[in-house]
Amino acid sequence: MQTHSTFLPPERTLMGPGPSDVNPRILNAIARPTVGHLDPLFIELMDATKQLLQYAFKTENALTMPISAPGSAGMEACFVNLVEPGDKVLVCINGVFGNRMVENVERCGGQAIVIKNDWGKQTDLNAVEDALKKEADIKVLAFVHAETSTGVRNDAKRLCELAKQYDCLSIVDAVTSLGGIELDVDGWGIDAIYSGSQKCLSCVPGISPVSFSDRAVHVIQNRKTKVQSWFLDMNLIVGYWGKGAKRAYHHTAPVNSMYAFYEALLILKEEGLENAWQRHQTGHNELVAGLEGLGLSLAVDAEYRLPQLNVVNIPDGVNDAEVRARLLNDFNLEIGAGLGEFAGKVWRIGLMGYACKPRNIDHCLTSLQKVLK
Repeated sequence: MQTHSTFLPPERTLMGPGPSDVNPRILNAIARPTVGHLDPLFIELMDATKQLLQYAFKTENALTMPISAPGSAGMEACFVNLVEPGDKVLVCINGVFGNRMVENVERCGGQAIVIKNDWGKQTDLNAVEDALKKEADIKVLAFVHAETSTGVRNDAKRLCELAKQYDCLSIVDAVTSLGGIELDVDGWGIDAIYSGSQKCLSCVPGISPVSFSDRAVHVIQNRKTKVQSWFLDMNLIVGYWGKGAKRAYHHTAPVNSMYAFYEALLILKEEGLENAWQRHQTGHNELVAGLEGLGLSLAVDAEYRLPQLNVVNIPDGVNDAEVRARLLNDFNLEIGAGLGEFAGKVWRIGLMGYACKPRNIDHCLTSLQKVLK
C-alpha cells in the first residue's frame, strides 16, 4: 500500500506564462487565521478589496469584484452574463485565448463572427471595422488585450473606440495585462473585463477580478433569458459583493485566498500603477539585451510585444523540451513552452509582478547560457 507524507515543493523561480513568483507578503497573508465569509471583518476586507481593484483597473464601475475562481471563470462570467441565444459576437483571434472566447459564445447560444490574424501579429483594426460595418447587429466585440500564447499586445484603446463607434459592448481579456502594462477601463470605455490573480499581480492562482460598466449592467438586468450559469450570474453575486454590512449569501468565498488577493492589490497600490508598468518595461529591456547577447531573438515586433511575456525563437537544432527540463531540474527555473502554432518553435519567458526583478533576469540568462552550451 502506498504511503503518503506532507507535500514539500522545491523553491522554483517561476518565469513562465503563469503562475508567477508569489511575493512573500502574499504567502504570509494567506496563512493568517480563517474567519467566516460573512464575518463583519471579512465584509470590511471585501469593501477594501473592491476599492483597490477599482484602482488597479482604473475604473469607478460599481460592479467590480473578484470572482472566487480562476481567470477562465472570469472569462465565462463576462460571456454568460452579456451573451444570449442568437446574439452576434465579433471575436478577434491571434492566439489561443481568442479561440476560447469563441467557445464561450457558442455555449451561450450566440453566433461568433471571427477575425483571424497571424500568430505573433496584432489584430487588424481595419478588418475589425470592416466586419462591424458589414454586420450592423453585432452586440459584442471581444478580444484579448495581452495574448499570453504569442506575447502580443493588441490595441485595446482603439478596439474599444470601434466598439463604441458601432454601438457594441466590449469584452476584454486582461488576464496577463492587469498590473503589467497600461490598462484604463474607464478611459478606454471597456464594458466588461476579466483578469487573473496569478500573473502580474503575483498572487496565488484561483481568483478572477472582473468589472462591468453601467451600460453592461443595464444589459445584464434586462436580459430576455436567465443567465445560464447560476454561480456566475451577476444578478445574484452583486447581492454578496454589494455595499454595506448586510450581504445576501451566495457562496462561501475562499477567505484566505481573498486575504492574499487583497495583499497583492495593496502591494500594487503602494508601488503605483505607472511605476509597476515601468518596472516591467525596464526588466523587459534588460532581458531582451541579454537574450540577444546569447544569440537569441524574439518572435514579436518591438512595437507591440509584451514586456511581461517574452516569446523567444528557439534556435535550429535545439531541443525545446530538453532545454526546459534541464532549466527546471538543474536550476529550479521554469519557462514556458509554445502553444498551438508556436508549439516547439518558441519559449515563453514571463517577467510578471514579483518575478520581474534583476536577480531573476540574471538567473534566467545565466542558466540559459549554461544549458545552451
